[in-house]
Amino acid sequence: MDEQFTEVDRLRETLLEGLEMADKRQEDISREDVLSRIENVIQTIVISVSKGEAPVLKVMNRSRWTNVRFQKSVGLVLKADVSLTTLRCDCPSSATKFALILKLLSVIYKLVQSDSYATKRDIYYNDVQLFGSQRTLDFIVDDVSCLLKVPRRSLHVLATSKGFISGDLCYLEEDGTKVDCNSSSAATPVSSNVNGIRNIVSSAKFILIVEKDATLQRLLDDDFCTRLSPCIIITGKGMPDVNSRLMVRKLWDALHVPVFALVDADPHGIEIMCIYKYGSLSMAFEAHSLTVPSVLWLGLLPSDIQRYRVPEESIIPFSQADESKINSLRNRTYITCQPAWEREVEMMQRLKQKAEIQSLASIAPHFLTRVYLPNKLRYGGWI
Repeated sequence: MDEQFTEVDRLRETLLEGLEMADKRQEDISREDVLSRIENVIQTIVISVSKGEAPVLKVMNRSRWTNVRFQKSVGLVLKADVSLTTLRCDCPSSATKFALILKLLSVIYKLVQSDSYATKRDIYYNDVQLFGSQRTLDFIVDDVSCLLKVPRRSLHVLATSKGFISGDLCYLEEDGTKVDCNSSSAATPVSSNVNGIRNIVSSAKFILIVEKDATLQRLLDDDFCTRLSPCIIITGKGMPDVNSRLMVRKLWDALHVPVFALVDADPHGIEIMCIYKYGSLSMAFEAHSLTVPSVLWLGLLPSDIQRYRVPEESIIPFSQADESKINSLRNRTYITCQPAWEREVEMMQRLKQKAEIQSLASIAPHFLTRVYLPNKLRYGGWI
């Protein structure tokens, strides 16, 4: 059994050697500091009003690539000189957003002051008419986090998790609830308060990020966690939510074992993997808490489609959206700085074809869990 993890163990030794050079996780900000930052924002507004001036708020535009830079040890991080958008309370185009930010600052201030928590969903349903949509509130929460330069977890605003996790893992929630993820048939929902997790116990040799929940369930059905025990598997069910990303980072910080990604061999799958590894444009201000630059691409590699002779009927031709996404990916520094990744992306773009993880079942029903993944892990088939 130990032989199958020889390459994984060697990889871990290499990763541990590089730990001292890695950037440290951003420290939590005290409640007093958060309250002080909110008070400073409000004080600036009050001073403007007292002078007869229209108050303004300056927030970062989180959709501009020009505001971020790539740092290999962290991922996508904010530049020192980011461009800002001015929100004026007397301007029709920005007055609503200005008001929503003030309302949320008021809610957050009360939560932090009383040392209590609320989910974004709770806040939204307390004033549906004001916020209009959950998506609007979600965006405003991130704007406030960026405005105050405070990690979202320090705002006492929690998000409902959509991810699931299973494997050799036990821990305590902040309220003392013990969570055991060792079930062989059902996955455990990712905590909505990852920052509050403590007493993590695991003998896992590796962590496997799985793009889709259907694939994770297939792994459970085939007793993957038992066959390749001990390990941990986690999914963010497609594009990962913040809690799934925080959980992967939390496990990396606690266990320092290799983290692999299993995603579809398509542009969307590659981008999802890159978000776990290097972060996203909109959340670059929290990169130090969310990214795991040590993530390795286990599969499905574009070259695997030919290597394993995936049947033609399981291969999907590129759509126009795939073309646009692959062009965007090829221009990103975190792809061009990794020759092995760049070759795989170039191959996908050249062949103009993609394949889902499920396509391996067309080779043999249990090919993924009994041949593909065991061999990849045994012989170091990651990049």
